[in-house]
Amino acid sequence: MMIHVLFFVLHFLSTHICHKVEGTQTILKEDLELERQLRLINKPPSKSIHTEFGDIIDCIDIYKQPSMDHPLLKDHKLQRKPNFHTGFGQSSKKNLETKFMFELSKDECLKGTVPILRTTKEDLIREQSMLNDHILIKDLPGVHFAEFFLRPRYAPYYGVAGTNSIYNPHIDSKFQISMSHIWVESGTVESTNKISLGWHVAPELYGDYSSHIYTSWTVDNFKKTGCYNLRCAGFVQTNKLFHLGQRITNVSIYGGPTIDSFIAISQDSKTKNWWIIINNKFIGYFPAKLFTNMSSADHVGWGGRTKTRPGTDSPQMGSGHFPENGGCYFREMWFRDGGDLPRGPEPSQIYPILDKPTCYDIKNYGDKGRHFGYYIEFGGPGGSCG
Repeated sequence: MMIHVLFFVLHFLSTHICHKVEGTQTILKEDLELERQLRLINKPPSKSIHTEFGDIIDCIDIYKQPSMDHPLLKDHKLQRKPNFHTGFGQSSKKNLETKFMFELSKDECLKGTVPILRTTKEDLIREQSMLNDHILIKDLPGVHFAEFFLRPRYAPYYGVAGTNSIYNPHIDSKFQISMSHIWVESGTVESTNKISLGWHVAPELYGDYSSHIYTSWTVDNFKKTGCYNLRCAGFVQTNKLFHLGQRITNVSIYGGPTIDSFIAISQDSKTKNWWIIINNKFIGYFPAKLFTNMSSADHVGWGGRTKTRPGTDSPQMGSGHFPENGGCYFREMWFRDGGDLPRGPEPSQIYPILDKPTCYDIKNYGDKGRHFGYYIEFGGPGGSCG
């Protein structure tokens, strides 16, 4: 009897120790992988800027930025500027009392360097949990949207843009997201190539409840590829005054001054790179080599999304109000197809995607003339959306 008891105790202890060792090894392996990723993202800076919010912005040699390590960009030739001009949109219309400022001063990052928001281990851990159920994937529990698409039968598309009002919608927990964006995408659901640009409140990504300018990309609907901003190799930064992930401190006040910004995603017809434009300034581009199926886009669009954990109330979208009561807007909307000039979406070309009209809504007001152009509003208070 004593032998059996002794055998059981020894077996229990050995099994327990084995599981403990395996668990420790797994944690160590994950920690080493995070350290490896951080070394790839956080390059040695020529200068570091410490912001009043505790963020660190590193000025990195433009030729040594993280994306140059991507295996598909091994022999990539840096494109300093696109083969097209901006001038399609304007923020800060005087009659709308708008203004928008978020750039670094001209002497903060030296010529030949680009500003990149430093990433911490905690940042990577938070983002990994977000990408497991990405807000930009349709039909996920807790994700709701109020968006306009251009119909695929009018494709191909080569760009999308609009001047977007910026808010700081209230969200209740670090697991929620509220965003406003434009996007280009192509491919089937299983292999969607997609670029998104806009602003969002995403505590899991930044560790705060502020609004931030962001971009994201994927070539497989976020299964194994893609990330936000520069958290992985992909986006090539060219502008030395602006950094992706920038915290926006000057936002619109409902019933008060409106803050907006012109944003665009536009393809260079010669290099096929997809350029990110903010306030008529070229920020950088996603190289054509990253994508498996995006020589053009078969969908482009404008609008908002929210995300919450299943069974919890959804956060505000945009201004937190429905369109009839002063929703978030896109004005001066345009897209690029095969024609020579960008143009606004006609009613026959555009269709809404709205899943919870009791929580959010979206309305197309068409061409409102000189100061507004093609104009939509969207948003809402959220709540019990299912």
